[in-house]
Amino acid sequence: MPHSSFRRDWITKPIFRLAQHALPRLSDTEREAIEAGDVWWDAELFAGNPDWSKLLAFAPAQLAEEEQQFLAGPVEELCRMVDEWQINWELRDLPPEVWNFLKEKKFFAMIIPKAYGGLGFSAYAHSEVIRKLSSRSISTACTAMVPNSLGPGELLVQFGTKEQQAYWLPRLASGDEIPCFGLTSPEAGSDAASMTDCGVVCRGRYEGRDVLGIRLNWHKRYITLGPIATVMGLAFKLRDPDQLIGDRDEVGITLALVPTHLPGISIGRRHLPAMHVFQNGPNWGRDVFIPMDYVIGGVAQAGKGWKMLMSALAAGRGISLPSLSAAGAAFTAHVSGAYARIREQFHVAIARFEAIQERLGRMAATAYLLDAARRMTCAALDAGHHPAVITAIMKAQATERMRIAVNDAMDVHGGKAIIEGPLNYLGGLYRGVPIGITVEGANIVTRSLIQFGQGAIRCHPYLLKEMVALEDADRGRGLEAFDAAFWGHVRHSTVNALRAFGRAWTGGLLAPAPAAGAARKFYRQLGRYAAAFALAVDVALLTLGGGLKRREMLSARFGDILSELYLSSAALKRWNDEGRRSEDFPLLEWCMQASFATIAARFDEIFANFPIRPLGGLLRFFIQPLGPRRRGPSDRVTARCAAIITTPGAARDRLVVDLFHPPENEKHNGLALLERAFAMVAAVQPIGDRMQAARVRDIDQALKQRTISPDEAAQLKEAAEAVAAAVAVDDFAPEELTGRDALHQGDESSATFQATPPQATPDEFPLRFPPAAAE
Repeated sequence: MPHSSFRRDWITKPIFRLAQHALPRLSDTEREAIEAGDVWWDAELFAGNPDWSKLLAFAPAQLAEEEQQFLAGPVEELCRMVDEWQINWELRDLPPEVWNFLKEKKFFAMIIPKAYGGLGFSAYAHSEVIRKLSSRSISTACTAMVPNSLGPGELLVQFGTKEQQAYWLPRLASGDEIPCFGLTSPEAGSDAASMTDCGVVCRGRYEGRDVLGIRLNWHKRYITLGPIATVMGLAFKLRDPDQLIGDRDEVGITLALVPTHLPGISIGRRHLPAMHVFQNGPNWGRDVFIPMDYVIGGVAQAGKGWKMLMSALAAGRGISLPSLSAAGAAFTAHVSGAYARIREQFHVAIARFEAIQERLGRMAATAYLLDAARRMTCAALDAGHHPAVITAIMKAQATERMRIAVNDAMDVHGGKAIIEGPLNYLGGLYRGVPIGITVEGANIVTRSLIQFGQGAIRCHPYLLKEMVALEDADRGRGLEAFDAAFWGHVRHSTVNALRAFGRAWTGGLLAPAPAAGAARKFYRQLGRYAAAFALAVDVALLTLGGGLKRREMLSARFGDILSELYLSSAALKRWNDEGRRSEDFPLLEWCMQASFATIAARFDEIFANFPIRPLGGLLRFFIQPLGPRRRGPSDRVTARCAAIITTPGAARDRLVVDLFHPPENEKHNGLALLERAFAMVAAVQPIGDRMQAARVRDIDQALKQRTISPDEAAQLKEAAEAVAAAVAVDDFAPEELTGRDALHQGDESSATFQATPPQATPDEFPLRFPPAAAE
């Protein structure tokens, strides 16, 4: 008997039988979610020994010439057209000219191929557009992002029939049709499979013809663009009781295009999401009849809706919300650094206080990290990958870190960010954070069930093969496949255990790393933690089996580790791609040290809460024998990161690159006033340093003592006036806040708010200068 046959029949077969009860079984929705998309760098991390040369050789994302022109032209023009205060508090909608511009310049058609009249942009260009719009107006960004994310356009491109593509895509590209997508219902939020929206296959009359079709009933809510949509992509459960299209009564989740003018549809009412007024609302359908050829992809795709949705999300989830979040993080770093430089308390700029530097440093590093991960993910998408686990990580991690950055910015600004009005450039972003946290898969679910739960199955080099073999109806074929996968898994686990042990007990010195200068030590530590992660995953899967899915807190901690490994890889790649600039190294160091501290803490929590306590102790011995010794970024590194965003320069410019900057002459724009004051304060810093050295604080006294010249005194007074304008807040007459016409309709006959701050004299607002920030 051959050796392989003996192993299979006498060793593998009993294990095969045990594994059928131990390993988790895939539900239909899980299987479809896993089959939608592929793997990329996440598979390297799960394998436990990432090939850094492969990552560094991967081409970074780049824009084509026409994409650059679009950003410099229509996107810049659109940003200048919109006013977030006017949109949210006066018009309660985008102005008509903005809607026309969005259609005319094809902002709704970035993902539609040129052959159908769209722009055919890359994922990176799509991301850059959303990022810049988000730095100007959340409502405008959301309006532009939705048709290019999960919706009819993406679904038609991927799954539509030739006839559907030829009819619908040109109309979507031109703006003749406004799309929305109806997925969420009162009964089904994160658990979309529990939706009660239904359709029944039957014959009926449509436009005077007797046709085979579907009679639909639904109730959807939270549908962006829904109130104004002319065509809706609808997700519903399809039944075929008379078996008119096949031999199944329950066909399953199906996607169809539904023109919103059809009888039985109630649409147009609006939600108000966190006081942002992008079009969003509920809709209902009662006995709505559509022809069968309105099913996206035709009859062949009936019942495959969940897989289609997951496939579309595998890309879109990694673009829209991560782009908005990266913009939010960069914007908070930009405005908070500037504000901390110009704002004084206790006769010193608040940027000099370590408590403020702690927040500023974190904001700066978060902006660096999120944009690194955004660019790397877009590069993967543009290379043809559809890494569903990575895009889920990006959506959850980017929005969560944006939340922290925005909270930090609010703390730094204090009352300035609380008082609403045209001078407040942070309030809208603060209110909008929960929107990103919730949509396209609530973060609490993504963290607990998707990042690791699906990742462990999809990215592990052997687990999915084993699970497929166990479920094979042909027992002989299944045993053969399981035998090959199982023993490959054993070899992999053995090598990984030795690798993790060696790297842990040598502090990562044995881990391979490229010749990356000062960053080489970071590659070694990530290699160490990747091996530890792979070992811990194998032990958890082997001992907990299907029960691991129900250990959501444990799964979430594994997901956090995987997320940190991916985001840190992106930070290393960014530093390498940008030429390993020493002035950016503090940002990289902050990111890496914070990541290592999080990873060590999550491992410690896994060991302490592992259901089989002796195994938890054994894992600790192998992986973290000296305990979680990582403390996070040092105060020195944090202060250096804070200095980057409080000091004008190339490092700061790279961190906040391509955000929208309003024209300086927008006197009622809080951001324009802040940027002007920041530039002026930085410009007069040498004059202030001279006054500081002479121990003179008063401008007139310094002029009298000839410490400064008359021109320099004028510059100082102009800077003081600019600071006074930048830190001012809005106030309103009582009738403006109680009269509906004044606030909601912008009635010119009503009293208007005080948008122009009073001009302060230097005596009223003394400008005092701290020592220049240390480089």
